Amino acid sequence: MNIVIGFVVVVVSVFGGFVGHGGQLLAIWQPWEIVIICGAAIGAFVIANPKSTVAKVTKAIPRIFSPGPYGRERYVELLQFMHALFAKMRKEGLIGIEADIDEPENSQLFQDHPGILNDERARSFIQDYMRLMVGGEMDAFQLENLMDVELETHHHDVTEPGHALNRVADALPGFGIVAAVLGIVNTMGAIGGPVEEIGKLVAAALVGSFLGILLAYGFVGPFSTALSKRGEEEAQYFVTIKTCLLASLRGYSPKVAVEFGRKSIPAKLRPGFDDLESELKGARA
Repeated sequence: MNIVIGFVVVVVSVFGGFVGHGGQLLAIWQPWEIVIICGAAIGAFVIANPKSTVAKVTKAIPRIFSPGPYGRERYVELLQFMHALFAKMRKEGLIGIEADIDEPENSQLFQDHPGILNDERARSFIQDYMRLMVGGEMDAFQLENLMDVELETHHHDVTEPGHALNRVADALPGFGIVAAVLGIVNTMGAIGGPVEEIGKLVAAALVGSFLGILLAYGFVGPFSTALSKRGEEEAQYFVTIKTCLLASLRGYSPKVAVEFGRKSIPAKLRPGFDDLESELKGARA
């Protein structure tokens, strides 16, 4: 919703201010300038990025208009799941959770927390490291190093669409200049003709520069930042998973291990200590 509101504010401010100064909106409507700028930007984007990145950006753009999946409720569910997992592990031993880890779709533990079950990447992350914990072949220090390597790769992966789109934003003013130069070339060809015709051609050329700058700083640039932040939100969710798992591996009780995870949650999303206690009691009831 914030993105839509922001776009509306940009459009109303820029074009409303132009009209308020006596401008004519039809003078800005230069479809061929738009074709040059947007077509060149899209072509450069396709050239600069592999198919996988193009596909990621294409899929991410529609999702950015909906609320992010990693809100407070999602974190509370994660902490509830971790507490239940660690409690079962302490009660039944590591062998007692093997079936849950190997077949999560048949596990009541996972079924009680659909946000975890349906998040393939998060679920796989938990499964992989729980298997290593059950195997007992790695200590906490080794496991943390391995997690850091995977999380670094994951962070690069989820923020890649935003970075790719940001490079398009950086190029748009240049493509606006390209459109403006082509407009000036047309203007030079009309020298000696009616003054009104020359004036329209000059206006069209200037609109090219205007559109390139407006698209870069008013739309594509902020949009790329929003995509990157959405990726960082997902990366932070995995940091919380990592914190809980390592705390449990180091021998902390389920309650304390979950508290470690709670402290890693961003302040704006972090449940209070008493709130989490109530949620955990409600989950156990």
